[in-house]
Amino acid sequence: MITAIDTNVLLDILLPNESFVDSSIAVLEDAAAEGSLVVCDLVYAELCVHFPARQECDRFLESNEIRVEALDRDAHFLAGRIWRKYRQQGGPRSRILSDFLIGAHAQAQTNRLVSRDRGFYRKLFPSLTVLDSSRRVL
Repeated sequence: MITAIDTNVLLDILLPNESFVDSSIAVLEDAAAEGSLVVCDLVYAELCVHFPARQECDRFLESNEIRVEALDRDAHFLAGRIWRKYRQQGGPRSRILSDFLIGAHAQAQTNRLVSRDRGFYRKLFPSLTVLDSSRRVL
């Protein structure tokens, strides 16, 4: 089982967010016990903002056994299709944002996604299994 992680869950731990830190740690521990953890390269870029040096971000991920994985062409194509459908349905985001690419990566290259943005992913990626910070499958 491969679990992708959204930026917001990792920031709950890094910053920490008192409302979500314990549940975010718990859901990641449970996911790690069932397989491997991965972030796509966009999540990596979003995380790097919070570290003074790349090595510190790399150390954080390595110490938590989280690997970084680039989006493949299937994930990019899926993100484009979902974004196009979103725009055709009146969605206001005029550019492909990282959430579309993160969701496409999780759907195309992993088994599930851990995120607190579950409404967005549930609506736009209905076949994606999303674990929220309270560890419920949506």
